Amino acid sequence: MPLTDALAQSPALLLGTCAVLGLIVGSFLNVVILRLPVMMERHWRQEARETVAAAAGNAAPPAVEGEAPLSLWSPPSCCPHCHARIRPWQNVPVISWLLLRGRCAQCQAHISIQYPLVELACGVLSAVCAWRFGWSLQLAGALVFTWSLLALAVIDLRTLLLPDSITLPLLWLGLLLSLGNVYCDPAAAIPGAVAGYLILWTIYHVYRLLTHKEGMGYGDFKLLAAIGAWLGIGALPAVILLSSVVGAVTGITLVALRRHSAAMPLSFGPYLAGAGWIALIFGAPLTQLILG
Repeated sequence: MPLTDALAQSPALLLGTCAVLGLIVGSFLNVVILRLPVMMERHWRQEARETVAAAAGNAAPPAVEGEAPLSLWSPPSCCPHCHARIRPWQNVPVISWLLLRGRCAQCQAHISIQYPLVELACGVLSAVCAWRFGWSLQLAGALVFTWSLLALAVIDLRTLLLPDSITLPLLWLGLLLSLGNVYCDPAAAIPGAVAGYLILWTIYHVYRLLTHKEGMGYGDFKLLAAIGAWLGIGALPAVILLSSVVGAVTGITLVALRRHSAAMPLSFGPYLAGAGWIALIFGAPLTQLILG
């Protein structure tokens, strides 16, 4: 029996396959989470140097001397402390971290628990997508949506950034899928994308006008626009309400416990991403539950 037929006919096999695939993708997401912000920062610094050089009438300066080239594919994964290359058997999702007791095999430095947590979360969320959608185009889209949201959430938690290189392709993919009515039709997806952006854009500018502070970043606008493109305009009220309530409760709790300063910005992207994923999985019942 072909593998595709087996996956279509066996929910248990499909669920297990998606869980394993999620663990593997989660390992790659850790690379994206760590390297993409560094790549963005280097790009911004180079642009700034080129702008200053152009204003002074000088030739564009080269990249910073001593900075090794960095991409999502190169150099190979290595210890962030001693830079020893991680061997394939030391890079098995979750299991290797547990066997090594969260330490580098070479220098014994502590390796962040973020690595297995992201891998495990990716595996579990991927399995939930398989349970919800079965063997279908909806499952393929849901996996991409899930992996993108997970990467964005952790990047925002770490750096307060939501990279355009993830949010914008996610938005356009949602609009493309709407042409086939995969999750919603274009009549819902296009207004969803526009409204998702404009709602937070309006809140941002009203808050800035009243307080002279920035309450969120433009990445949040683009993320909600992407969610609107995938799920349609009807999903936005529940997504906004759920993310706002959970974000507010979390922020107030952290400030009360003195784990976070009220003067410091708090990432909103993880709450948008979480609410968007919940809306993907539970759909209309979630909207009815939240909005009555």
